[in-house]
Amino acid sequence: MKLKVRRTTVAGISTALALTLAGCGYRVAGRSDSLPKSIHVIAVPALENKTTIYRIEQRLTAATVHEFLVKTPYHVVSDPANSDAVLRGKVLSLEAVPLLFETKTARATTMMVTMKCEVTFEERETGKILYHTDNFLFRNEYEIPTVVTPSTGQVNPSTLAAFFQEQDPALDRMAQDFAARLVAAVVENY
Repeated sequence: MKLKVRRTTVAGISTALALTLAGCGYRVAGRSDSLPKSIHVIAVPALENKTTIYRIEQRLTAATVHEFLVKTPYHVVSDPANSDAVLRGKVLSLEAVPLLFETKTARATTMMVTMKCEVTFEERETGKILYHTDNFLFRNEYEIPTVVTPSTGQVNPSTLAAFFQEQDPALDRMAQDFAARLVAAVVENY
């Protein structure tokens, strides 16, 4: 009898939980089309770079365009004159600080990257601001690739500086992560 009561209780709780979750309106992030119905084409001109990091704006712009194309139904162009809405942005600051260290060598293995941007999303024809923030803050952790000097077999001390080199895949990952958050904020927070 005890076992039968437990099964009935568990089944009842499971059913109630399933019904509750089914009515909560969950949806996949980034698939929203809550922007005005008049918007079909979005211009994403190159972001402005107010930092000393070389060509960071190019990576962030390219990643943002890609994210719009993959996650939204909108067409993307670079020329605002050929669009229904325009997304403009400025990279105001970018810093990376060591977060985790290797115990034997005291070498930083993980960086905390913090980027602050100003973002404006505007309906071109009316000039209506659909989204704006002076403080779009992006923060994430990234592993630092270990670079060993072949002649000495030692870890290269410039590895930390290499984190922001143009060829570094960590920079590409950061741009992709940034773009995913930016596009979701613009499209879903309207």
